[in-house]
Amino acid sequence: MSELPKGRIVDYRKGIRTQKPKECILQFPHIKSANEATRLMGRKVAWPVGERTIRGKIVALHGKNGLVIARFRRGVPGHAMGTPVEIIG
Repeated sequence: MSELPKGRIVDYRKGIRTQKPKECILQFPHIKSANEATRLMGRKVAWPVGERTIRGKIVALHGKNGLVIARFRRGVPGHAMGTPVEIIG
C-alpha cells in the first residue's frame, strides 16, 4: 500500500445522549469509499500532543463515504477536532 497522507479528526463517536471521547471519526483525504477504507482496518494511528502522542487503532467503518472510527487508549480532548492524525503502523 502506498504512503497515505495524514488524516484528520472529524468528530467523536456519539449517540443521542452519549459521547465517547475515546472513539473518534477520522477522515483521510484520498479515501472516498467504504471499499477503500477497509484497507485501513486494524492500522494504528497517533494524535500528537506536543512531545507525546495519544495512540489508537482503526476499528470500524463509519458510513459509505470512507470515514473510519478509531479507538484511542486515552480520551481525546475537544480541541483535537479538525487536527491531523498520522498512521504509524
